[in-house]
Amino acid sequence: MLSELFRNIADWYMGNMNYGTILLLMAIESSVLPLPSEVVIPPAAWKAAQGDMNFFLVIIFATLGAICGALFNYFISLIVGRKIVYAFADSKVGHLFLLDKEKVQKAENYFIKHGRSSTFIGRLVPGIRHLISIPAGLAKMKLGQFVLFTAAGSLIWHTILATLGYTLYSQKELLDKYFSEISYVLLALGIIFIAYLVVKAYKKKKVSTN
Repeated sequence: MLSELFRNIADWYMGNMNYGTILLLMAIESSVLPLPSEVVIPPAAWKAAQGDMNFFLVIIFATLGAICGALFNYFISLIVGRKIVYAFADSKVGHLFLLDKEKVQKAENYFIKHGRSSTFIGRLVPGIRHLISIPAGLAKMKLGQFVLFTAAGSLIWHTILATLGYTLYSQKELLDKYFSEISYVLLALGIIFIAYLVVKAYKKKKVSTN
């Protein structure tokens, strides 16, 4: 029953996967929402392996989406400034987006350490990827450089993920055979991740009240 539910969800998700949804989801992934690109690009590349989409267009639209999301963070940070960005990150609304000032500070420290090239390197680093555009905006990095480095880093990362998804299609029969087991593993990982977020939020609330 559970595996059937997962299969129905997967079928619905894959059925609605197109270039427009790739663009939208990757724009979200590159803004303040921590949507993993790993759940967007490999499935799209899987469809490309089936002949339903174009492999290279998957990468291009994913990269365009990443640039759009990064530009959103960049301009917001550029306009409102450091004080408001940190205040939002430490607010209840910011916490709903899984933001806090420590994460923003980590991204800013990374930017300071690696300079403008961090907008390229940061696209390859989990936990930094979707936030590195914030310190770039705060530092008033030149727009042309920001777009160039963001596009280059995103292109490399998306190519890696797309190649992985495309390659996995060759193991389709094996994945279908063990779909139930994979479903249970994914469910367990989801529960563990949610539990981690709850415990982390509880500890943070406890520290702030002391």
